[in-house]
Amino acid sequence: MATIKDVEDGLKNFIIQEQSDAHNRGSINHAKYNNIKVTMDPTKEAQPHITIRISISEATFLLADFTKLNGGLGYEERLVLKWFGRYGVKEKLTELWSSAEKSKSSDDDDDEK
Repeated sequence: MATIKDVEDGLKNFIIQEQSDAHNRGSINHAKYNNIKVTMDPTKEAQPHITIRISISEATFLLADFTKLNGGLGYEERLVLKWFGRYGVKEKLTELWSSAEKSKSSDDDDDEK
């Protein structure tokens, strides 16, 4: 099973690869992508979603169709949407969401005891 760290690394590598093909590859700040943060929090939003933070930008997308719920990622948003469309990404994210929901359920059960 994939982990959130695997997803973060995959997104980072995809963005860097996509930008290395661009005409401005000499001015790419690779360090900016070292702190990509991916989270899933069933307590904040009941619909399956993913929140992505790149530098100071943050956006939340639905897993069903990658519709943006809120926020924005600036230039990188188009790259994130392209990454969403890659083979296997949606399945990994859906699997991670299921795991996050199970974790939330077990935490709720522990709170009731």
